[in-house]
Amino acid sequence: MRENVKSMSKLTNIFKDFTSGDGVATRMKEYDRRYGGATRGGAVEHKTDYRNAGTFVNRYYDLVTDLYEYGWGQSFHFASRAHDESFAASITRHEHYIALKLGLRPGMVVVDLGCGIGGPAREIARFSGASILGVNNNDHQLTRAVKQTENAHMTNLVDYLKCDFMNVSLPDASFDAGYSIEGTCCAPDKVGVYSEAFRLLKSGGYLAVYENCLTEQFDAKNPRHLQLQADIEYGGGLSFLPLTHEVDDAMRQVGFEIVESRDIAATAPPGIPWYEPLVGSGLSFATFRSSAVGRRITSSLLWLFERFRIVPQGSAQVSVMLNLIADTFAEAGRLGIFSPMYFILARKPTG
Repeated sequence: MRENVKSMSKLTNIFKDFTSGDGVATRMKEYDRRYGGATRGGAVEHKTDYRNAGTFVNRYYDLVTDLYEYGWGQSFHFASRAHDESFAASITRHEHYIALKLGLRPGMVVVDLGCGIGGPAREIARFSGASILGVNNNDHQLTRAVKQTENAHMTNLVDYLKCDFMNVSLPDASFDAGYSIEGTCCAPDKVGVYSEAFRLLKSGGYLAVYENCLTEQFDAKNPRHLQLQADIEYGGGLSFLPLTHEVDDAMRQVGFEIVESRDIAATAPPGIPWYEPLVGSGLSFATFRSSAVGRRITSSLLWLFERFRIVPQGSAQVSVMLNLIADTFAEAGRLGIFSPMYFILARKPTG
């Protein structure tokens, strides 16, 4: 009972800052009209709208950021988990892994491409002592990122820049290292975003990425696989989903040397799969809000809150869309055709 009351309080508090206000219903209707429908198609339109001042991605994150933070926390990514490991610990470990692979240390300047509301940037800076610049093109997320960073007293190590990570308004060779945790999945093409990362890194600098990918088990002739792909792109705000080898090819094409690439979801030791928090019973308070039970309760609460005008009209519809993507992620994960943690460590050659 106490957890339910706490959840209701957190839900209403988060939505007090919902910048979309009464426009949520209109925005959700427009997003669904352009990118939804029976087939969830429109990859070409996604890419076109992304290039039009980031319209596609901004539409998506204006709608979902508050519910992401409510249901998942300040780090918008997945992680595999050991049987005796908490959800929060697995998320932190996933971020520390990036810092260790990059060899981050005090004095280094690092770019976070697609930083969300800054959860990973704050944790990686705290863990490594490196200075992190988070790049993000969404005003609502940046507002949350700045506020959370001030609350965490991390402004000495973490800062933010509003711009498109396909065209960062900084000079060449500005950073010692770079990373993206399920951020570059929003790019309209991999070559473009990796080229920009290549430009921003100093000679010999490393880039580490967790990428959303279709695995080699994906069958382009299987109708169910194709439907899951389309639903992930629609519900996840993605321009398209590449195969793992296409990510490697894009890295090499722009000049990176691939040091390591592997699907962490497929190679992780036996434990709790990355998608379990989306389908669990909700018995764990740590993952209650993201569980199937918790998500249903959230949708019901939002519907009720809409009636009393506590949250903006359309909030419950956004929750329904996120329930779709949660179920889709889980099914694609169980089938082994999709991974949100294809890991690439690449190096910009010296000279």
